[in-house]
Amino acid sequence: MPDSRLAEAVELSFGRHETFAPRFGWLHKAYMQVKDHSDIFLRDDAPVVLGVGKNMVYAMRYWSRAFKLTKEHDHEDPKQRAQLAAPTWRARWLLDEDGADPYLEDTGSLWLLHWWLLSADSPAAKCWAPSWYVTFNLAPRSRVTAAELTRVITRHVHETFPEKDWPAAESISRDVDCLIKMYASDQELNPLSPGSFEDLLMSPFRELGLLEGQGKGKERTWRFTNGARSNLPAAVLAYACLDYAARFHSSAGSISVARLAEEEGAPGRAFRMREPEITKAIESIISDHPRLQLVEALGQRSLRFEDAPQDLAWDILDEHYDHVRRRDRFPTPEDWEERYPGLRRAGVKRPRKQGQRTEEQDLIEGMA
Repeated sequence: MPDSRLAEAVELSFGRHETFAPRFGWLHKAYMQVKDHSDIFLRDDAPVVLGVGKNMVYAMRYWSRAFKLTKEHDHEDPKQRAQLAAPTWRARWLLDEDGADPYLEDTGSLWLLHWWLLSADSPAAKCWAPSWYVTFNLAPRSRVTAAELTRVITRHVHETFPEKDWPAAESISRDVDCLIKMYASDQELNPLSPGSFEDLLMSPFRELGLLEGQGKGKERTWRFTNGARSNLPAAVLAYACLDYAARFHSSAGSISVARLAEEEGAPGRAFRMREPEITKAIESIISDHPRLQLVEALGQRSLRFEDAPQDLAWDILDEHYDHVRRRDRFPTPEDWEERYPGLRRAGVKRPRKQGQRTEEQDLIEGMA
């Protein structure tokens, strides 16, 4: 087995985006429907209600789940196999009309979503985009072609998981194409790729400036940029650092900046930032947050937090967005689970009878 956390970090979900990168407006539109209609992605009129094509409905469902804005759970009726969707509290915090940034106008919100996409903050909240996880955390930092990146992802999946769980080679290739469409601002149009031109214009994540290309055709190489991120708010970076630290600390403690920069699954990998750049960004907000400190011992800098890191992470993030949680009648996470009890059942599936097909099998065959 390889020395990586891949098996613990990801769900084996490939190609579920239908080749469509997330587009402007999709996540808000999906959230606004899911909060009132748990079966929206399953309904025959979903394309009309959501204003997209049928395959885009599948993509909106996938991206909502991958960004951890929805969780899926079994139907209360045991005769119903299809999974329903429930909006998470973080979706309420970000995307509701009185939320932090429902239309994703702040580039910091895109960085936040990028972090949520890649993060695996608990066994119940794994990364649903394994090709993205490998690319940012395990792939080489040198330039690669799309074919080379496909081989890297394939190798890590094959080395980590049993053969019966391996995806089709075409699924990983589609993931790589979608990832490039999602982040590259200078991509070439592919006349054979559905929605290629629209993806070029409509993927908001191009604003992050993470991916740049060189050359043309099949030999075109791609490089993820590194360095200071002028459009990444320090509060969002601090949130990600504390969110990562919360995987190891439930109360006050510290974590080295080197770990935050270099460890698999850490913010430095996700944002492609080195230790000095993370340090400089955090330094800029420490004076406003006395419970957060940078300390140095034996030549190593560490981020020290005087409260539970998860609580402090949300305090800093919420302050950046003008204290969303203080707004009138804003629900607590506990209130939200009372409203959407399916969130508690998410990830706990009823045992299937022998030979019973899964919804995923039906969906895959329906797309073939």
